[in-house]
Amino acid sequence: MKKIILNKKIKLPIKKIKWGVAGCGHFAEHSFLPAVHISRRGKVTSIFSNNKQRAEQLANKFSIANYFSDYEKFLASDIDAVYISSANINHYGQAIMAANAGKHILCEKPISMTSEQAKEIIKTCKKNNVQLSINYVMRYHPLILKAKEIINSRMIGKLTSINMSFNINLPPSENFRYNKKLSGGGALRDLGTHLIDLLLFFGGEIEQINGGLDNLVFKEDVEDYAYATVKFKDLGYGNFNVSYCNKRALNRIEILGTKGAITIDNFIGIKNETPKISILLKNETKKVFRKRGNKMLYMLRSVQKAFLKNKAPLVTGEDGYINLKLIEELEKKCS
Repeated sequence: MKKIILNKKIKLPIKKIKWGVAGCGHFAEHSFLPAVHISRRGKVTSIFSNNKQRAEQLANKFSIANYFSDYEKFLASDIDAVYISSANINHYGQAIMAANAGKHILCEKPISMTSEQAKEIIKTCKKNNVQLSINYVMRYHPLILKAKEIINSRMIGKLTSINMSFNINLPPSENFRYNKKLSGGGALRDLGTHLIDLLLFFGGEIEQINGGLDNLVFKEDVEDYAYATVKFKDLGYGNFNVSYCNKRALNRIEILGTKGAITIDNFIGIKNETPKISILLKNETKKVFRKRGNKMLYMLRSVQKAFLKNKAPLVTGEDGYINLKLIEELEKKCS
């Protein structure tokens, strides 16, 4: 006689976002695709590149079912969302087409070449009821979220200043970042945009930005160095510097308040070292916490959850628009 089991829980399959990846560069291959592979709620089902051989190569490497060199056919394949990882000049056209095809969008930074293009992307996404997020991946790390929590709680008092640096070694090559027609600019649009996002995240609305762009080492079409000072509307000031010309740099975040300070080390542009947050408060000993983590995986978990519920993600298209407006303002002042 067959044994009857009562009240047995039935495990339902986990609903997943079916991703299409547009662009087969280094970051897609070595960061996004591996992160999706270990994500429980995501799967890449299609990949696109203008170079069909490159698309096929990554499809084979990551066991992706479909690969395309035709973007319309790519969008018509079995996907729910598009990760746009192409050169900056392609973001606008690919995002507009993806939105009109009803696909949620995760777009690499900056959102587009111009803020006017960004406004149109946002408008098209709203018209088609699709979500749009920009890959400001640093926001999602637990140490960044902890720093935000401390600032909001006023544990360090009134915010007075934020200082950040993001310096890497990226010598001139065929990389699209060194072609101004494809990228729109150099270190500011590539690295500075991340720090502008963190300044906005920590300090709120920015009412003024000043700074400079320069070619300190590489005499190329785009700047290899940029710096800026911003004035927050409600709080203090923020400063950052970014560059392509440092083989070894102590990149860090330093947040000062009237009652204490926060520093975050080993977080930006540093591999194989554990990120560390130090918290110094009035009349207390310094507290130090370390946290390893895959920023891309943290981002994916958050974005996929939002896309599955068709709700606004942590980083929105409007965030990307505001960021790009500040970049344009600084570039105009430096021209």
